Amino acid sequence: MNHEWKPDRTGRAVAVAGAAVTTGYGRGVEALREGVWSGEPAFVPVTRFDTGRYRVGVAAQCDPATNLDDELLALAEEALTQAGLSAAERAEAPLVMARHADPAISRLPRAEQESRPISGTATALSRELGLGGAGRTYINACVAAGNALAEAASSIASGRHDRVVVAAGHLVDAESFTTFDAGKAMADDGRLRPFSSGRRGLLLGDGAGVVVLEAAALRPGRRPLGLLTGWGMAGDAHHVCRPHPRGIGMARAIARALDRAGLPPRALDYVNAHGTGTPSNDSAETAALHRALGEHAESVPVSSTKSMHGHALQAAGMVEFVICLLALELGSLPVNSGWLGPDPDCRLDLVLDTPRPVEARHVLSLNAAFGGANTALVVSAA
Repeated sequence: MNHEWKPDRTGRAVAVAGAAVTTGYGRGVEALREGVWSGEPAFVPVTRFDTGRYRVGVAAQCDPATNLDDELLALAEEALTQAGLSAAERAEAPLVMARHADPAISRLPRAEQESRPISGTATALSRELGLGGAGRTYINACVAAGNALAEAASSIASGRHDRVVVAAGHLVDAESFTTFDAGKAMADDGRLRPFSSGRRGLLLGDGAGVVVLEAAALRPGRRPLGLLTGWGMAGDAHHVCRPHPRGIGMARAIARALDRAGLPPRALDYVNAHGTGTPSNDSAETAALHRALGEHAESVPVSSTKSMHGHALQAAGMVEFVICLLALELGSLPVNSGWLGPDPDCRLDLVLDTPRPVEARHVLSLNAAFGGANTALVVSAA
């Protein structure tokens, strides 16, 4: 397809100038590319804590000794260096963050918890990196990174900032593992099987990432990694845990993202789906795609890369955003791993078995969270 992108009517084009990421495949965008495009899942036995009492004992875990704040600092420095920001440019760029809560702090007395807010990570990182202050820290589960990216893009498009650094992080810990295991939300067969018959639930994964966004017009001679051309957010207001079965909120988020990007549904060349491998989520997401994209929903290639890198909760949207950038760069779409067979409630053109060669121009990244929150991001080739 050859659809030219039209800049949003109300703002500047938003470019991705730098990116760095850590997942269960290790640190680095290259490690993520090699792992995801191999089609081999990163799930291993968890060694960060004892899983003997759980139904499930695997996750996409990186080095078990990883400290999240230290990892985010290293990734931010890597992304800023790639972006080539001077000290003066850093000093004008705020930091927006999505972060998983530190489980150690939650066990402290209330007074001490209040003295160590989760926003402290953004404040410390901003100071150490010479950035222009800490903005909002999102903690709203699976849409946190998507919200942070959307806020940063909106700030740049509106002219409020020329550049914004976005960081997101989540490491698998005993507290969240216990919650998902007790709710029987995790796949007891050790495989996350999005949109497949016989899917049994999600699996968690480590994830941390940092991107530098900037107004595309600032450095016309520099080719960015990609463009964040559209973003949309909408809620279901349906149920505390389950998504609306007809995907109403997610469909609205998709429509808003496409409208902001100035694109019709048929312009999308790929969808990186939320795809958690749970029965209700995958069928609702399929319904949302059909509602938002119409006939194109059954012909646009779809995969959920959580099937390989796991669900990184607050960092999920960041990991998958970087994967979308890679798909545009490589001209290849990652597989939807773990698929056993078709589900009549998931009528989609899934990328199966091997990566699919597609010279994509515009791709869609979706995330949804408990409480009915939904985000949609349109990522376009530079």
